[in-house]
Order: sequence, then structure tokens, then C-alpha cells
Amino acid sequence: MLQSLRLFLGTEVDNSPLVLFRMIFGLLAALECFGAIATGWLNDTLIVPEFTFTVIGFEWLQPLEGNGMIIYFIVMGTSALFIMLGLFYRASTFVFLGMWTVVYMMQKTHYNNHYYLLVLLSAAMLLLPAHKDKSLDSHFGLTVARQSCARACHYFFVIQILIVYVYASIHKMHLDWIEARPLSIWFQYKANYWLIGPLLQESWFQYAIAWGGIVYDGTIFFLLLHPKTRKLGFVLSIFFNLFNSFVFQIGIFPYLMIGLTVFFYPPDTIRRIFFRKKEKIYPVRKQLSLGWTYVLTAYFLIQILLPLRHHLIEGDVGFTEEGHRLSWRMMLRAKTGFLNVYVEDKDTGDRERIALADYLSPDQRAAIPGQPDMIWQFAQRLNKEYEKMGKDVAVYAHARVSLNGHKMKDLIDRNVDLASVPWEPFKHSDWILTYDSYD
Repeated sequence: MLQSLRLFLGTEVDNSPLVLFRMIFGLLAALECFGAIATGWLNDTLIVPEFTFTVIGFEWLQPLEGNGMIIYFIVMGTSALFIMLGLFYRASTFVFLGMWTVVYMMQKTHYNNHYYLLVLLSAAMLLLPAHKDKSLDSHFGLTVARQSCARACHYFFVIQILIVYVYASIHKMHLDWIEARPLSIWFQYKANYWLIGPLLQESWFQYAIAWGGIVYDGTIFFLLLHPKTRKLGFVLSIFFNLFNSFVFQIGIFPYLMIGLTVFFYPPDTIRRIFFRKKEKIYPVRKQLSLGWTYVLTAYFLIQILLPLRHHLIEGDVGFTEEGHRLSWRMMLRAKTGFLNVYVEDKDTGDRERIALADYLSPDQRAAIPGQPDMIWQFAQRLNKEYEKMGKDVAVYAHARVSLNGHKMKDLIDRNVDLASVPWEPFKHSDWILTYDSYD
């Protein structure tokens, strides 16, 4: 069976889907970068804050000062345009991958699944020969032109989409989502939306969206995969993703998911629609190398296992956030609450309440109450600041959070000095509270 799979994936086929996706990917990545500047996202997220909440362990990875981040995003967006054009493709993709990964690791106040997906897709595009045809590199002779690629180049994206959608559907099979709790909270702030605002307030519509999301995520892959249902799947993909774009305003993610559907169509179909002057390419049977077989197997095993890790950690991941990221847990929880932080001088016993506005931007203050790792990082930062003043302090947090409209609960053990406890990346932290019920 492995031999047959290697032969299937190694067979050379028309590279039109990969070439077309390079153009789509580069354009969308550029829009993400330049859009971040134009919409104010960059200013609010990486320029205004005094510091950013990074991936733990990378606190030194802070934004550039002055206009540095604007220049940074312009360079990153330009590299994405070069990807679209296929100009200095490998170097451009390497630059975009490195710079985008830094941005991803630099902040989590506005964590979004498509930021993570962009990292994965950029890494794949770096390795794949997407510039061998219909590119400036091939036009100017900067690479050896080819009109075919291994079928694995296309099926990488097919399998990645399968993982994203199936986990999105499985994670939605949760009572809160089934009862449309998070949707009812989000939609109440969208009553003034053009045309559909009043509809979003109807409970039956909220249930339809919740249940429809489970069905869509669980079936869209198979609808796109089968030739007889592919057109239906494509229409549903456009409708679903445009709805998400309009209602939730989640950047390029919906359009990226639409763009990825090109890999479900036969390469010759893509050629006839988008590259009519290109000659028909017939498959050439080859075998995928053992090296690439091992690499792809390891990669997809990691992708399959990562979203399951929260099952090994005590507590509801929606409340504790432990195991939430990198898991395709999309649009599953709405949190409201408050956070009070206290610093206590260990020598005198004096305690003061920290004014969060003195340290955090409005967006950070809105995000931090429901994020234990961010609260812990803030405690570590406060501790270091007081150490510089020659003070030995303890840092305590009182965070109360409502998950999906349930009763407010304490998120953090308010008696634990967060400045003195280590972060536990692979197991539950006892100072993060858990409950059998949120009602």
C-alpha cells in the first residue's frame, strides 16, 4: 500500500493548480500586510502598546520603534507581491516566511487561526516549485522552467485543508456551540449591519449558523473531493466564507480558504480555465522519494496530534486556554470579565493595585482577563520592573470570567504569587482554576 501511495503522490502532473495558487497566495498575503497598515491593525497591535505579549520564551521579540514596523510590513508585503509574480521566488518566500513568523510570535492579543495557517502555507510554498511556470523567474531564465510537478505538491494542501475543516467541525460539537451561545453574544453587537443585522438577532438564525457550521466544516472537504458534488461544494465555500468575511471581518482567511479549493479540481481543468495557451500535460508515473515520504508523514502526524493535546490537560480548554492555540479551535468561545492585579512588597507587606491602563493598550486590556498565559507574562514583567527598583515583590491576580454567557467564575487562584511560579507548557498549571460546571 505504501508503494502505491508513493507512486500516486510522486506522479508528475500539470502544475497549473500550484502556479495559480502561488498567485492567489501572494496577492492575499500582500493584502494582509498592506491592509494591516491601512486599517490601523498594525498601529493598534504593534505600535501603540508599550510591549506585546509574545509566545512565552520570546519576550525579547518586541516591535521595532518609530516607523520601524511600518517599514517592516511594507517590506513583508512587497515580498508577498514578489511571490505572486514569481520574482526571486525562493528568496521572496523565505523573507515573507521569516518576517510573518516573527509577527506571529510577536503578539497574541489578536491571535487568529489564519495567522498560524499562513506560517504553515508559507513554509510549504518555500519548498514547492510554484515558480517554475508563469513566473518572472521562468520568463527571465532565473529558474529552469517546468510545466509539471509531483502530485504531492497539490495533495499537501488537500490534506492540510482536511485537517483544518475536520477539527473545526469536531471542536464545534460542544454544547455551548450547539446552543449558539457564542454566536448570540457576538451577534448582539452587529444589529446595525446592513441588510442582515436584524436577522442576526433571531435565535433561529443563530442556531442555523451554529448547526450549519458543524455540517459545513464536516462535509465541505468531501463535497469538494467528489466530482459530482464539487460544484455544490465550491458554491457553498464561496457563500460560507463570504458570510464569515462580512460578519466577522477576519482578514484574508475566508478568501484563502476559497483559493485553496483550486487543488480539488483536476489540473487540466485549471489549465483550461486560467492558462488556455498552455499545452496539455500528461501524467508521468514516478515514485515519491522515501525522504519526502518520511517528512510529509511526520508533518501531518504533528498536525493531527497537536489539536488533541488539550485532552491530556485538566480542565475545559475553552476556559483555561491550555491547548487552545495551534488547534483549529475557531470561533468557539466568547469571554467577558475583569482583571485586577496587585503587587505586594514582601518586606513591608504593603499592597498596591496596578492601574492596567498605565501598562496596557485598550486592546490588550480587553484581551488579557480571559488569557491566563498573558496574565502570567504580565506578572513576570511587573516583577522585573520592581526588581530594577530594588524591591522584592509578589504579584497576585484576581480574574473573573464569563465563558459563553455562563456565570462569572474565578480564572486565577488569587492567592498564588504569579511572579514565583513557572509556566507549564505541557501540563495543567494548578493556579489556573477548573470547574465541573459553569452554571
